[in-house]
Amino acid sequence: MAKYFVAGIGTGIGKTLVSAILTEKLNADYWKPIQSGDLDKSDSLTVASLISNSKTVIHPESYRLNNPLSPHLSARLDNVEIELHKIKVPDTDNNLIIEGAGGLMVPLNEKELLIDLIKELNVEVILISQNYLGSINHTLMSINLLNQYKIKIRGIIFNGVENLETQRYILQYTNVNYLGYVSMFETVTKENIKLSCDLISL
Repeated sequence: MAKYFVAGIGTGIGKTLVSAILTEKLNADYWKPIQSGDLDKSDSLTVASLISNSKTVIHPESYRLNNPLSPHLSARLDNVEIELHKIKVPDTDNNLIIEGAGGLMVPLNEKELLIDLIKELNVEVILISQNYLGSINHTLMSINLLNQYKIKIRGIIFNGVENLETQRYILQYTNVNYLGYVSMFETVTKENIKLSCDLISL
């Protein structure tokens, strides 16, 4: 069974939306290891509200932090220290979508970053890139970092306002697999999540 870590080139670029689509497409389980802030409107609850299949299991977060801040600071304010060895991939026979928190260089504690967690979990990455001025730079840096860490990249999904030139340049420069493009919805519903499944190739 496949295990994919959904990572982004930054914060607020559509990881949860794409995670819901991937979860629905694969009838996969979903897991957000670290939730920082908005516990009553967590990403796990959002994904659960958007999927239609009956097979998905939403696995509990390893860390639930109260403040919408960088995980290392949110953990400190909660008198908690995030320890990578305590974050274990859920035991499941199903496909698994794992959603990250922020970008790859987001600090989890004083010494370790989100990319260190990805390396520790030993799973393939699906990188989410949103089209905006500067996204080529952020995307190429993210891919370069994943390559430095020798983390396998399953492919890239673009979202936001479609920019074919940006997408073309990133794909030809990196040779990363193109998995699809997802538009941003004014209102996200189960119906458009289900329809979006056909836009992603895995």
